[in-house]
Amino acid sequence: MKKVLTIAGSDSSGGAGIQADLKTIAAHGLYGMSVITALTAQNTTGVYGILEADAAFVEAQMDAVFTDIFPDAVKIGMVSNADIIRAIANGLRRYQPKNIVVDPVMVSTSGSALLSPDAVQALCTELLPLATVITPNIPEAQKLSGEPIVDAAGMELAGEKIARQYGVNVLMKGGHRILDANDCLVQYNAQQAVWFYGERVDNPNTHGTGCTLSSAIACGLAKGQTLKESVTSAKDYVTRALKAGLDLGKGSGPLCHNV
Repeated sequence: MKKVLTIAGSDSSGGAGIQADLKTIAAHGLYGMSVITALTAQNTTGVYGILEADAAFVEAQMDAVFTDIFPDAVKIGMVSNADIIRAIANGLRRYQPKNIVVDPVMVSTSGSALLSPDAVQALCTELLPLATVITPNIPEAQKLSGEPIVDAAGMELAGEKIARQYGVNVLMKGGHRILDANDCLVQYNAQQAVWFYGERVDNPNTHGTGCTLSSAIACGLAKGQTLKESVTSAKDYVTRALKAGLDLGKGSGPLCHNV
């Protein structure tokens, strides 16, 4: 049994965060474990409260997992402040897991900043360089690279800049583009970008798609797949989860994870 650890925030409505991650891991036939960085009061219509975990307790959770059931891959999602980010980075450096997927949750879909400037700095200096792959969406990639992204060439340019700066593989998620769902993988030691062409599914219920994709990539890496194979299978899983057409809640609802 392969094992995946998710380090993220809790979503009380079950569509994103820790809950989406664990559902995804189970759907892939793997064993899921969790380190919770924050509790949220949220549902499909919005986030109504956040209670952050103490950084020392985040590190204690990591110690408990790594010293007993060592994960084959780690996925990192919502990290809400600089102290928590440093605690996670300390734990990763101490235990040296083989596969680390970081979903840099920095900017909301509407463009609002989700991290304070000191937390962004800690994320960039402490956590991103430890990752096997990071999975920014277009607003996050623009923030990390300082480059505007309006087309495929812009995605490649921003991805190359991020890959060089942090020595990390970068999967640029194209879900914010209007006409397609194509993603671009820039590997820092490769000569050219790799494109993954995706079908845009007509489904307004997309809550937790980023969490689900990054967790699915971690599952593929845990199984021993290459990064390209992991991205391919993860995109297929998310497409199927969207096509299932689950419709729950009054806002942007969750995916159907058990596909």
